[in-house]
Amino acid sequence: MIDNKLELLLALARERHFGRAADSMGVTQPTLSSALKSLEDQYGVLIVERGSRFRCFTPEGERILDWARRIVADVRAMRQEIDALKKGLTGHLKLAVIPTALPFLTELTVPMRRKYPDVNLTVLSMTSDSILARLENLEADIGISYVDAEPPPRFEAIRIYDEQYVLLVAPESPLAKREQVTWAEAGELPLCLLTPDMQNRRLIDRHLEEAGVKQIPTLESNSMLVLYAHVRSGEWASILPSRLAETLDRPSRLKAISLVKPTVTHKIGLIVTKREPHSPLVAAFIAHAKRIGNPIAAEVG
Repeated sequence: MIDNKLELLLALARERHFGRAADSMGVTQPTLSSALKSLEDQYGVLIVERGSRFRCFTPEGERILDWARRIVADVRAMRQEIDALKKGLTGHLKLAVIPTALPFLTELTVPMRRKYPDVNLTVLSMTSDSILARLENLEADIGISYVDAEPPPRFEAIRIYDEQYVLLVAPESPLAKREQVTWAEAGELPLCLLTPDMQNRRLIDRHLEEAGVKQIPTLESNSMLVLYAHVRSGEWASILPSRLAETLDRPSRLKAISLVKPTVTHKIGLIVTKREPHSPLVAAFIAHAKRIGNPIAAEVG
């Protein structure tokens, strides 16, 4: 029963609230409290600082939580592998993806669906920081995010493609007949961009600043559709990854212009928890990704 208690511990780490953690696991709050007390008695340490409500994990609790994540991940992988031996690859794969990579995703999910029709997929759009948090607490199996830099020590990365940028403008824009514009020129336009919590936005801000432009967008949103709709109005332009701009603008109503001086690319790839072996579902998805991109070394520490 130890893995059940550890699953409850992970739920508490996720929710940071006794009642919500119990609800998420389909148990009563006394059941969760009893499991937590049992673990504390078993290991002889206080795991959680609590009064009338959850406060935080103790230092000893954080270490137990680290081990709980490893043990639960191993147990889940073992069960998945046994199921695969009995009836082929089945189960539920949870993907956490940065918004700008969503148009690319079908290049991975479609082959996966065709080869493994009994595998169900959940795709969640979120920031790069949120992706790492979801992976760490076993709430996502695979992340798709920026992999220009090495990931934190617990993760590894597999590059799948390079993101390039375009300036998206309405057809009546004075720039619409241009094939290229500079970042400095783009920075002088009224721009609508993603919100600053998105890594894509932080990268764009950096490249504009490097071009000598201090840009304050006149519209921000965490929705790509909102940006697209406002560019179509003719009042705004936007800077988007070329693949995303192409996907949003079908049939073509806007003009995507290459951004140069400098020409910028950023690596996009899978991020997974560093473990060997991976669960069968994760391993199968990685195999598809490696047929598209090239693995990058991500060993740290």
